[in-house]
Amino acid sequence: MKNKFRILKILITVIIFGFLLSFSLKRFNNKSMEKVSVNLIQTKHPVYFIDEKDIREIVKKSNPEKRIGDINIPELEKKLNQLPAVDSANVYLNLNGNLHLDIKQRVPAFRLNKNGNDFYVDGKGTEFPISKNYSFPCMLVTGDVDKSEYIKLAELVNKIDRDEFSKKYFIGISKEKENYNLLTSQGNYKVEIGNLENINLKVKGFKTFVEKHLVYQEPEKYTKISVKYDNQIVTTLNPYFKENDSMMKVGSKELAKAPSAANSIKKESLQPAAKKPETKPKEKPKVSVSKPKTEVKTTAKKETSKPKTATSKPAAKPKTKVKIE
Repeated sequence: MKNKFRILKILITVIIFGFLLSFSLKRFNNKSMEKVSVNLIQTKHPVYFIDEKDIREIVKKSNPEKRIGDINIPELEKKLNQLPAVDSANVYLNLNGNLHLDIKQRVPAFRLNKNGNDFYVDGKGTEFPISKNYSFPCMLVTGDVDKSEYIKLAELVNKIDRDEFSKKYFIGISKEKENYNLLTSQGNYKVEIGNLENINLKVKGFKTFVEKHLVYQEPEKYTKISVKYDNQIVTTLNPYFKENDSMMKVGSKELAKAPSAANSIKKESLQPAAKKPETKPKEKPKVSVSKPKTEVKTTAKKETSKPKTATSKPAAKPKTKVKIE
């Protein structure tokens, strides 16, 4: 009798437990979408490309029955991770049966204008489109930047953002052919850095130039300051700045002289060497050498027809001249 009573008691317990379990499962499956918790993880620089309303809308579309128990969690997580502005998404159910979504958004490292297209690039070198509803304040980069340079460019922007001096001076970056230029907030000049190597050294060189020289000059004096060369800084004067007129004139005169000298040297090198005129040795003064006088005896013929006349002494033979060369 006691055994039967125990068996009956166990059966009743199982039935009640089964009823409660089925009721709990039914209640869980019937839970509305209001039991969804969306957590937009805060980053160092807050971003607002997507909001909670957008996430809830995606969850509803992924589950037309509007029941949490019918949601395909892996599929929903995949959809959220495919959003351009989402860096990572984690979807899970807690012990109470509530749906949790942890969303981390991408943070732009810079905004790139390339071939007429405008988009963001994050620190991982990933491109994603700009938003119609929200604009993130970041460095603007222009030019034909290759994707392989995205990460180094993001590192450069990060270094500028962390340094008070660089942050004060540099407001943009442009790429012209293979050279990068830092656009400044002071005057009309740009800072040419060449490639993205040795950035710390190049920025340090520009900082030294500013502290030792540029602070004593008008900002409009230069159009370009180049620090891309090792251990030297090359400046380009602004031709429209009046105080540069005298220096520009002197420089133009020097440049005008340089090509003519170079051309003359070039011509001389190209033309065959002119033969020097043959100079005959100077003629030595002519020296008259006379032979020693010799007595010449002449016999005059007697003329029979003519009377005798006074005969003059025979003329001496002319002295012979000898040309000595």
